[in-house]
Amino acid sequence: MHELIRSFACPDAAALADLLARAAASLSGTGYAGLVRVDPLRETAHAVHVHAPPGDPLRVRPWLAGSGVLKLLTVSDRPVRLPRDVAAGEPGFLAAPVPLAVREHLRLWVAGRDFGDHDEHLLSRLATAGGRALEAASGLDAAARLLRGVHAFGEGRPAASH
Repeated sequence: MHELIRSFACPDAAALADLLARAAASLSGTGYAGLVRVDPLRETAHAVHVHAPPGDPLRVRPWLAGSGVLKLLTVSDRPVRLPRDVAAGEPGFLAAPVPLAVREHLRLWVAGRDFGDHDEHLLSRLATAGGRALEAASGLDAAARLLRGVHAFGEGRPAASH
């Protein structure tokens, strides 16, 4: 039973989300990526993971907080692409929905340059794979909790004889 519980124990969800963000940054060729969580009523959004180069040279963190892009992500079910405009302080942004079977809404995003259709296609596929991985990790974690309960209630019972 201990071995089964250990095999079902999943990696830390925060570490998995961080790895997904770093993979998105690498895939897009930028130093910026992250995840945004939108509340179930789609009224608010907040960045839950931000991967940025040291010093945040494009100032993406403050841009995320003050640009209105988070509000835009609350109402969109499709990828969101914003062009880069250096003069206006717009870093260039692309976000794709992370499909999950649960009520929460996540968006995987990258920033730091102009993005095209190919970038959108790749990020959408990564978001889909990431959503499946996050769901699988959540399912394995739930299974491990159930097994711990089975094990706890099964202790002290006589072993089955053959």
